[in-house]
Amino acid sequence: MNKEEHILLLFPHPDDETFSAAGTIMMHKREHGTKVTVASLTSGEMGRNWGNPPVANRETLPFIRQKELQNACDIMGVDELLHLGYRDKTLEFEDGQTLASHLRKVILDVDPSLVITFYPGLSIHPDHDATGAAVVEAMRKIPESKRPKLHTKAITANAVEEIGDADIVYDIGNLLMERKLQAIDAHESQMQEVSAITKQKIAEGDEDTEAWIRYEEFWIYEV
Repeated sequence: MNKEEHILLLFPHPDDETFSAAGTIMMHKREHGTKVTVASLTSGEMGRNWGNPPVANRETLPFIRQKELQNACDIMGVDELLHLGYRDKTLEFEDGQTLASHLRKVILDVDPSLVITFYPGLSIHPDHDATGAAVVEAMRKIPESKRPKLHTKAITANAVEEIGDADIVYDIGNLLMERKLQAIDAHESQMQEVSAITKQKIAEGDEDTEAWIRYEEFWIYEV
């Protein structure tokens, strides 16, 4: 694992950062003391789940999810959390250049050595793909001398077929797996059922489920 001075995670919804890179950023912090900033483009206010029993309703959900994200970031040791104020499930309709210009400013203000986001076109959700595409365009707007590295998450079933094997695979180990599961649990309104099923399958020895949590894969994106 190369040393990074500062990592910026740019993701559209609360919980994207946890599933995508919780173990990775915790490894960076443990091994190198890396500073970590998480920037969430939306508050996930259009999420379908409100908890069971409900911990939110449609009016309170954005505030609940912001708090859940803060709790997850605390577990992961994140140093800085930014809310960028976009509306959930509308990022694909934002003007791409305007969004990219905003994200360029965020990147320059944070001044990371590494940015992590979704791989555009291979990330399932329209908000995921729109975020990845805007980050790539934002990076193109930054002079090469000031441009951080870009690592991306591709999560479609055909990702390897489309772009080859991941360039980076981190085994986060048992201890950080437990902390990652705690961070997932922090997203209570959305993740109760997913977390319970995941933990049960891991306890039963389901190797695919364990690998989904334990191994974090990234593709290096050359801008």
